[in-house]
Amino acid sequence: MTSSKVSAIARWGWLNRLVDSETIVYIVKRLLQALLTLLLASALSFFIIQLAPGDYLDTLRQNPQISPERIEELRQQFGLDRSWIEQYGRWLWRIVTQGDFGTSFVYQRSVASLLWERIGATLLLAIASLVLTWAIAIPLGIVAAVKQNHWIDRMLQVISYTGQGFPSFITALLLLIFAQNTSPLFPVGGMTSINHADFSPFGRMLDIAWHMILPTIALSITSFAGLQRITRGELLDVLRQDYIQTARAKGLPENRVIYVHALRNAVNPLITILGFELASLLSGAFIAEFFFNWPGLGRLILQAVLAQDLYLVMASLTMGAVMLIVGNLIADLLLKAVDPRIRLENIN
Repeated sequence: MTSSKVSAIARWGWLNRLVDSETIVYIVKRLLQALLTLLLASALSFFIIQLAPGDYLDTLRQNPQISPERIEELRQQFGLDRSWIEQYGRWLWRIVTQGDFGTSFVYQRSVASLLWERIGATLLLAIASLVLTWAIAIPLGIVAAVKQNHWIDRMLQVISYTGQGFPSFITALLLLIFAQNTSPLFPVGGMTSINHADFSPFGRMLDIAWHMILPTIALSITSFAGLQRITRGELLDVLRQDYIQTARAKGLPENRVIYVHALRNAVNPLITILGFELASLLSGAFIAEFFFNWPGLGRLILQAVLAQDLYLVMASLTMGAVMLIVGNLIADLLLKAVDPRIRLENIN
């Protein structure tokens, strides 16, 4: 067998590990478990929401222009005259048979269409934050571990503790103050400029990226600080292992020892964290969306909660549960891809 064939097999070996029969059986099993999880999570969420005093119609009753007869018509139209169990059953049945998540009380529109309009902006912001966080935190965590107790390590630890100590809303406020003092360098409102439609396609991309700078930083700082510390701690644990000392004693280059032997074994806990971060993409962007007037799901869901827009709130909670399940599944598959010693049936 030629060296090119050997390298090709090694290059695609991770892909083969992802599509074997064990993986397929595991995915099917997890998806079946996910259906039960979603059912229980949606039922629990629905009944907790119902425990809140009043409903959406209580707000309308304060409007003297809306007659009691109209209120009663809306109650019957929205199904609020039925019992909690019957309301949940009808909502679940429409999802299963029609893929219909209901109609928003406030917007009088399909819940699915409302979420579809906003989810793109939220995912764009959240994924940009995730990429930025990992692109910075992992290299700095490696540097801190390699330079343990050096001045660089101490400086990075100060930055990490400071970043974790700042709540996200404080970080957003400080960035708003910074933007105000450097105006018009950084925009602070919306996703696009007023004359966005007049730009070329490439100009529109740059315009959106320009508006993303501050909210992305606001989302990334706390996550970056925690991930950098975890990377440092995991890599330090691996660097103390006997096989690392043996590799150094054999005269292997230090870069190969760190990036090939040590980092490969330290990355497993980080992949697990990635799964949870994927699950928190939607909820994590809320503060940045609120402070920077970003047209995403965060503000929409907040308004739905305040107005007790039942079906819009339920759809958003269900979406969060789906992201949690998908994130954990992706993390498990990535663990198997990077470490062939891991067997999926042992991951729980």
